[in-house]
Amino acid sequence: MELDPVFLSRLQFAFVVTFHAIFPVFTIGLASYLALLYGLLVKTGNPAWERLAEFWTKVFAVVFGMGVVSGIVMAFQFGTNWSNFSQAASNFIGPLLSYEVVTAFFLEAGFLGVLLFGRERVSPKVHLFAAIMVALGTLISSFWILSANSWMQTPAGFEMRDGMVNVTSWMEAIFNPSFPYRFAHMVMASFLTGGFVVCGVSAWYLLRGHDVEANRKALSMSLWLLLFAAPAQAVIGDMHGTNTLEYQPSKIAAIEGIWETESSVPLLLFAVPDQANQTNDFAVGIPKLASLILTRDPNGELPGLNEIPRDQQPPVWITFYSFRIMVGLGVLMIAFAVAGLLLRRGGRIYHNRFFLQGLRLMAISPFIAVSAGWFVTETGRAPWLIYGVMTQAEAVTPSLTGWMALTTLIGYILVYAVVFIAGLYYLGRVIRQGMVEGDVDDVTRAMRPMSASHVPFDDGQYQAPNAASRS
Repeated sequence: MELDPVFLSRLQFAFVVTFHAIFPVFTIGLASYLALLYGLLVKTGNPAWERLAEFWTKVFAVVFGMGVVSGIVMAFQFGTNWSNFSQAASNFIGPLLSYEVVTAFFLEAGFLGVLLFGRERVSPKVHLFAAIMVALGTLISSFWILSANSWMQTPAGFEMRDGMVNVTSWMEAIFNPSFPYRFAHMVMASFLTGGFVVCGVSAWYLLRGHDVEANRKALSMSLWLLLFAAPAQAVIGDMHGTNTLEYQPSKIAAIEGIWETESSVPLLLFAVPDQANQTNDFAVGIPKLASLILTRDPNGELPGLNEIPRDQQPPVWITFYSFRIMVGLGVLMIAFAVAGLLLRRGGRIYHNRFFLQGLRLMAISPFIAVSAGWFVTETGRAPWLIYGVMTQAEAVTPSLTGWMALTTLIGYILVYAVVFIAGLYYLGRVIRQGMVEGDVDDVTRAMRPMSASHVPFDDGQYQAPNAASRS
């Protein structure tokens, strides 16, 4: 049986990226939240902030570790599966990945040690500084990674010489046309992810009456964040869409299911794209809305996929549906943020069981939305790896066979399954343990992130030791 190494390499990279992306998007938002918590602790000395900071630091440690482990193998695939791309783009991609390691990874790793193990060894202000540096490191890391990926989407500041990318302007290459929008979109997604996870866990604790004071604070501040971040993400996404229309019209055509170039294009709420016949079945849409959103004119013209050769068209069905999943969850996030504002009167956000249960379920929504967004980004670019410059077929390793790609794909699935199951197991123990109230003795104080995961948490009630609180 003949196996397609290009398809299997794409599938393998999609699996690895999807698995890995859910961890950085959480740690970026959570790192900033930790810096805020430690700042409030230094300013007020309130033990509630201390309990929240210590608890979420444990969660951060587990998720950060899973992200590092799952991300290491991503770089290997550039050599094993995409060697032609690695060689052709090495003059740009190589330095950017090096900058990410030097400016971000070393910063994160160094100060993460102080954050996790230095609480009893450095002053509170130094500990706060470590938290800020970790948060800054996560943002710098995302800067370089998004710059590299955005350059592959909208390449700029280079010229091809003898099949090699040669940078002619580093500023134009790094700050390529889509980068500002994609970076802002990803950072805001990280804040939304961190906010909804904190809301979901806090709601779960409040439903069980666990550490009500601390979890009320966590829920309230997270809902304020979501109230501003969720609408802001919609605005950024709209700006990103107009930028994509300018530089990647084929992706927009796939997103909107547009086959014929036309004016007054409706926004399809639902359809069944039929790429073989270049049409949509069972289409339900809002007249002229797609034209209005993308061109700011209800009668604006949008390009269709029929202008592109079929072998250069992206796979429409996955791009089309992934975009609607992402947008649908975004609308739901805005609805919950607004509902939180309306329920603030009388403290109903802390007692409305329907709302709290809804927040529990919404904790997973940002991860689904981020994954769907990456599907749109990557499948909408197909068949190009460097948009308009190098196709995926041209980028794949020449000696790679389908069976080789399939074998490594199965290996990655098995290894990642172990990582994911083990990570969820330890993360579940940390969450079930809950927050430590009062002084944390040698049983409950975690000098290592997971060393306190054995403390009982029965029936939703954490059995805290009786001890005086520390200021």
